[in-house]
Amino acid sequence: MPLIVLPLRLIGILSVQKSPPFFYKVIAAVCCSLGLAWSAQAQQTPIFDAEPEAVRGWKPLVRVLDALTPKVDTSLPMTPKAVTDRITTMLNNGQNQEALAAIARRLEQREAQAEIGVDVQLLFLQGRAYSQAGQHNEAIESYRQLTIFYPELPEPWNNLATEYMRQNKLDLAQEALDMALTANPNYALALQNQGELQLMMAHESFKRAGNTERTQDTEYLMQQ
Repeated sequence: MPLIVLPLRLIGILSVQKSPPFFYKVIAAVCCSLGLAWSAQAQQTPIFDAEPEAVRGWKPLVRVLDALTPKVDTSLPMTPKAVTDRITTMLNNGQNQEALAAIARRLEQREAQAEIGVDVQLLFLQGRAYSQAGQHNEAIESYRQLTIFYPELPEPWNNLATEYMRQNKLDLAQEALDMALTANPNYALALQNQGELQLMMAHESFKRAGNTERTQDTEYLMQQ
């Protein structure tokens, strides 16, 4: 974490000086204040944009009830599961950019609160959001991070293979599928993608061999 390492380095340097110049004291104080302000702002920033509330019932009564609501925020922070559930709903509704914005805010919040560990579901949803938005290089990077942190999970390997297949990087796709099936030999999606990958490889081989008939056959199968 930059906000932790940098002060430790400054303390190590300044400890050998008996009376640091006033200028350095001012700079250190300003940096500390900016860091604390950023952390507090990131923690307070809402993850999701507020949705307008529909006015229901008799308007004068609604105004009276609104006047009786507390003037302070009494809402409880959303749990990690509630956050990922809502992002999943956004993705199911095709709100890819909104989901990516919410994921970015949640990641900033985790960093500001110095939360330990990796939110597997959040990174997985980030890869899915990038893929649905057509940002396949970014999706690959998200899934690759997951395979580094949690190589025992078959799902990130399978999705990584799918992204490589989109880009016709068949050798990389084969490696990713091998890892997925090593993690779970009965993983149905990985087995299905392995069949699709073998068909794509066969198509490429027949095409390079100049076998027009087999090339057309495999192309027909891939379009089904």
